[in-house]
Amino acid sequence: METSKNLRFMPLLITGNKFVRDLENVGALGLYVPLEGGFEGRYQRRLRGAGYPTLHLSAAGLGDLPAYLTGVHGVRPHHIGKSEIRTYFVPPIIDSYLANLPAKAKGLALWFINGGRLSRQELEFLALLPTLEPRVKVAIELGGDRTFRWQPLKDSLSG
Repeated sequence: METSKNLRFMPLLITGNKFVRDLENVGALGLYVPLEGGFEGRYQRRLRGAGYPTLHLSAAGLGDLPAYLTGVHGVRPHHIGKSEIRTYFVPPIIDSYLANLPAKAKGLALWFINGGRLSRQELEFLALLPTLEPRVKVAIELGGDRTFRWQPLKDSLSG
């Protein structure tokens, strides 16, 4: 009885490992997740277990992706009344996270939700990002499906 119970969960472990291997090999994956949610958390746990801490980002309102992720960029807080408008400069997000990775980490996984809102140019940049910084892997939720599935982000762009 106990053996059959353990076998039910074996495909999930195998599937999670394939996901991590594909992400390591390709660098950027386009994801299609069930709309009710919950499945992506299992794959995120597999990534963390394989040595990739995940940084969750919402694609909505990110602005200029290359500047936000890889360059020094200016941020203006809300202007309140008569105070002067100031711009604060923030270091690149990816460099900040890579500098503070745990010693045993292989790299950083960027996990974008609402990736369908990104333009084709932004998606092309994210597909190129793992070649610019090999320790960074990218997973983008592009849409919904009945099962959790993925494909290389470059293939998602061609279709």
